[in-house]
Amino acid sequence: MTLLFSPKALRSLTLPNRIVVAPMCQYSAEEGRATSWHSVHLGSLALSGAGMVTIEATAVTPDGRITPRDLGLWDDATEAALARTLGAVREVSKTAIAMQLGHAGRKASSHVPWEGGQLIPPAEGGWANFAPSALPQKEGEAAPVALDEAGLARIREAFAATARRAARLGIDGIEVHAAHGYLLHQFLSPISNQRQDAYGGALENRMRFPLEVFEAVRAAFPAERPVGIRISASDWLPEGWDVEQSIAFVTALKQRGLDWVSVSSGGISPRQQIKLGPNYQVPFAQAIKAATGVATMVAGLITEPRQAEEIIAAGQADFVAIARGMLFDPRWGWHAAAALGASVAAPPQYWRAAPHEHKELFSNAVFGTR
Repeated sequence: MTLLFSPKALRSLTLPNRIVVAPMCQYSAEEGRATSWHSVHLGSLALSGAGMVTIEATAVTPDGRITPRDLGLWDDATEAALARTLGAVREVSKTAIAMQLGHAGRKASSHVPWEGGQLIPPAEGGWANFAPSALPQKEGEAAPVALDEAGLARIREAFAATARRAARLGIDGIEVHAAHGYLLHQFLSPISNQRQDAYGGALENRMRFPLEVFEAVRAAFPAERPVGIRISASDWLPEGWDVEQSIAFVTALKQRGLDWVSVSSGGISPRQQIKLGPNYQVPFAQAIKAATGVATMVAGLITEPRQAEEIIAAGQADFVAIARGMLFDPRWGWHAAAALGASVAAPPQYWRAAPHEHKELFSNAVFGTR
């Protein structure tokens, strides 16, 4: 039996397999509002055969957007737009849908990647950035504004308010974004956090604000629905965040009701030296899972079904999070099931798609004859 296609429960949510579509920024929103692109994009991914689809990093405030085209959920207009998109997706798929909540911190106010991705100054339509310390992401950029107590409270409540909106929208799970050099990661890493107050210095202090945000989200979201977190397990710099600190952070989160940790790495500095290769983040996930017992997702150059199966079978992670691979092959889950002799549910309009040698691929297929 394949373990990649075995079920796994996260609170009241039981996923039919261990494949998760990772959140992927689309830079296609209008003032934070979801557009037709999101309906088509998410609808396609919801038919991929994955057990859960995660909506891209969704900004909790306008100034928390990475770019002017980021998806947001901070007011009635952004909620109504996302409701329309989710309505269309739910109409064609029963796949679980999670949402990643984030704030870009000092990496906000940037051009979209295909326009260079560089910082947009306020004089050119950008906005002020906020961070734990007044340290820019790159040399030569304007320094962000160091958050004061009022700013911390504002952002903390914004995460909670967005979680409440997500609950109203029927989102099945929330993933708090504390990775890739964005705001919560900026608090965790000593590279970006040089505060001298209760939110900086020692590990306990650097974890304080991300833990407060997680607590606020967990309290705002229905108790029966799961809340996870994405972390960068390593800054890939000797003076930065590392696996040992990640284990301490996930242990503290577990005490606060964490349901899963999605393990990634990097993003805090352009000086990072990432050693890329297949499964390059799996050792991080394996170490965190072994030390904490928290359900673990792992991403990063996982492209082949048997590769994913081996990760789950070896107990290195509980889920694989597929991103670019899903964009390249929007039926990755189908093809993985076929390769491993498993089955997936599919809409009846697609039942005839299964090749003859995989006629049992669709577990819910029923064909009448006449």
